[in-house]
Amino acid sequence: MNDRKPNAPALLPILVFLIIYLGSGLYFEYIRPEEGQMGFYVISVVVAFGLALIVAFIQNRSLDFNEKIHICAQGVGDDNIMIMLFIFLMAGAFGGIANAAGGAQSTANLMLDILPNNFAIPGLFIIACLISMSMGTSVGTITVLVPIAAEVARNAGVSMPFVVASVVGGSMFGDNLSVISDTTIAATRTQGVEMKDKFRVNFKIALPAALLTLLILVIYSIRYPAAPLGSYSFNLWLTLPYFIVLVLALLGVNVFIVLGIGIILFFMIGGASGTITVSTGFSAMGTGTNGMFETMIVTILVASISALMKEYGGFEAVLAFIRKHTRSRKGGMAGICLLTAMMDIATANNTVAIVIAAPLAREISTEYGIDPKKTASLLDTVSCIFQGIIPYGAQLLIAASLAGISSITIIPFLFYQFLLSLFVMISILLERS
Repeated sequence: MNDRKPNAPALLPILVFLIIYLGSGLYFEYIRPEEGQMGFYVISVVVAFGLALIVAFIQNRSLDFNEKIHICAQGVGDDNIMIMLFIFLMAGAFGGIANAAGGAQSTANLMLDILPNNFAIPGLFIIACLISMSMGTSVGTITVLVPIAAEVARNAGVSMPFVVASVVGGSMFGDNLSVISDTTIAATRTQGVEMKDKFRVNFKIALPAALLTLLILVIYSIRYPAAPLGSYSFNLWLTLPYFIVLVLALLGVNVFIVLGIGIILFFMIGGASGTITVSTGFSAMGTGTNGMFETMIVTILVASISALMKEYGGFEAVLAFIRKHTRSRKGGMAGICLLTAMMDIATANNTVAIVIAAPLAREISTEYGIDPKKTASLLDTVSCIFQGIIPYGAQLLIAASLAGISSITIIPFLFYQFLLSLFVMISILLERS
């Protein structure tokens, strides 16, 4: 039986992190911006969490240093945390070799080549959905497709923010549903659920929002037809690994097997196509795993901080606050959504937001009898909604930079994100109390 008493000061490490990271991000983004530097990346999130962990160690003098180390080790050594770290490594290796082999560009070009004339904008939305779901990254999808979207907008004389927003919306759809996305990995492993189960719950929320968004874009295209996209070169064989990975993942095959097959296929097909060699393939895998190191270090730091905050009674303080303001499952779900949204607004990183919010979300789920699959779905979906809306997030900043516009101008046209927010609320209201 848990005999910890609510202790609000135990949450101080998170407050310290938010002040350092959010404060510096806003300062360098809007008050004193630096040329070519995104404000929220001036101070590393790892440094901010490192300082927060120091604060956590200073607290609670009833425990000595070795006892606190032991608590951190238990938090980091949790089965789901370890599995998550290994999947991050595999996903990084897969993404690295896929990009080096040219799979992402070929897959995008294949879909662009078969788009019907004059329906470029809804077509770009669909392609962004599929590419992001296959690649597992919204930022990668935006990087590939926004230059093409910008060219469509210029040639057709349509609103640049409108066209760019269609790519950003589709990218967030795929990121949310992809079974190899780091957000999906974080959401499912922290809640102890299978990716295919979270996908089924997510799909019921995301699909209606995507279909309504597509309808809006089709109606717009009928009234204001865009210029045809033209022809794009692609290697059909290089698109095959992405589609195989997507199908295997949806069939519920173990994610380690899925990613392993994807890596082997890109090695074989990329080598046969002459786009990579054995040396460049392994080098690309190393680059991909290196790109995951920050996420992995953040996961370890957050697991340590969370373990200490829980031991000190911080989680009990949050639960006591929620109990005071709600007594229903629906209220618990709303609390998870609010917690996740606040973390994403503060960190401008949906994966980090999930890692921070996940331990508390699991406690709330247990307290209110919420299905862990639903909790994982809410964590992933809400973090993707806000990550795709905040003007200082990497997604909008990169999209705006590639299109030569302000990230603020994109926000009014983010139909998918706004509709997804609506369907999240509907899904909560339809839950039994």
